[in-house]
Parts: sequence; structure tokens; C-alpha cells
Amino acid sequence: MFRTRFKNEIVAEFLPPSRPRKKQKLIILCDGMPSIPRKQQLSEFLAAKGFWVIYLRYRGAWESGGEFLAKSPHEDILDVLDELPKELEEIAFGQRFRLAPHQVFVIGGSFGGAAAILLSLDRRVTRVVANCPVVDWSILDEAEKAETSKENYAGYIREAFGDGYRLSDVNWKKLRSGTFYNPWHRRKEIDGSKVMMFHAKDDPNVPYERTRQFAELTDAALKSINKGGHISTDYVVRKYWARIKTFFDSAGIPVR
Repeated sequence: MFRTRFKNEIVAEFLPPSRPRKKQKLIILCDGMPSIPRKQQLSEFLAAKGFWVIYLRYRGAWESGGEFLAKSPHEDILDVLDELPKELEEIAFGQRFRLAPHQVFVIGGSFGGAAAILLSLDRRVTRVVANCPVVDWSILDEAEKAETSKENYAGYIREAFGDGYRLSDVNWKKLRSGTFYNPWHRRKEIDGSKVMMFHAKDDPNVPYERTRQFAELTDAALKSINKGGHISTDYVVRKYWARIKTFFDSAGIPVR
């Protein structure tokens, strides 16, 4: 994996496709939270399928600068898109790559699933896949209890992950507003034809039923999985790649 930086703050790993293609297709990976950055193997899998891959760190998380949740995480991805097309410079040795994607796809899981869904609102994003996504932050109390018995969740994150997340109590509480980083708040604007979701019915962390309701209201595609719990995005993408690829291909290639 190569490394670069966007907007002087956002650190991202990236890979070009294994075989160069005239029409560049880009996949942006959005992590869950809290999580350790470990989608490098998934990035390699997708690069082998012919895609450029950008795997970024949200502002305020891990190697990126800033404060976590100072702004909606999906806006970090929008900032990346604002810099494209771009000549990517690999940080360590200065190797340069030209990225001017004809299509942009987003794959996000859990916390990152919210980012993927919100990014579908941007005209530059062709299709998105959201795995076990948080579609409504009204689940926050339930999710916190599933993660830890500590009353102060942001404090738990600081204790457990150190500077992995620069997260204040004030910024964490934004999620309780119902409008900040919340796909449910934007449900009437969502074009379901751009969204495919996967969710296990027995997910103990993110309730399946709210995702089902969201899919029904937005006409988004939903693959309901009977068992599996809070399934990893790596697993879902590999197992259902044929379905995801068909969904991506259904958009066609825009003429430029």
C-alpha cells in the first residue's frame, strides 16, 4: 500500500489496480469506529479486481490530523473528492500516480456505513455499499451499552485507543442531535438506486430493523442475512462480490 495526504490533514493509503485500465474506477473504503485500520487485504482484493482504492483515516483518527467528529466524517471523503483528479504523491519516496476516476464507489461498514449512505447524495459518487450500517443515531444508547459498561463512551474511547481517536465529549454528543452525520435525517433525499446494504438480522450492535425500515423508505437494495452478528465488511465484500460488482456495473460508464 502507498500513502498520501489530502487537504494537508487526511492521511490515506491507496493502491492502483493490478492492471491499468483506460477508464479508472475508484473505490473509497470507510472504516467503522472504533476500529484498528486493517483493510489493507481488502484493498488488495479490490485492486486485483481492477479498481483504484483509497483507504483513508477520518480527521482526528489515527494518522490524520484534526479532531474526530469536529465535522461529519463523510465530509472528509468529500474533501478527498474535491482534490480529484489529482497526481497522487506517495509520501515515503515521492512516486507519483495520476488519478482521474470516471466512476467513484464507496464501501463502508457500521459507523462507516453512515458515511457511505450520505455520500450517495453527492453527484460524483456512482454507487455505495453499506454493511451493517448505522442509519439512525437514535440507537446510540443501545450501541454504547453493547460496547462497554462505562457511562462515558467518549472517555472509554480515549482510554482504550489513546490518540487513535482525538474525541471530545462535546463532539461525541453531536450524534445525539439527530441531524449530525445521520442518514435517517436525510432519508427523503436518498436515491435508493445508488445504495446497496447488507445486514445480519441478529446483529447485536446495530439493529437490523432500522436498516430494513430505511431500505423500505428509500427503495435501497437490502440483502438480509439470517445469522452472522455484526459482520465484517471484508467478509461481506468477498462473499457477495459478484452481487456487488453487478450493482456497480449497472451504473454503466459515463462518457467524458
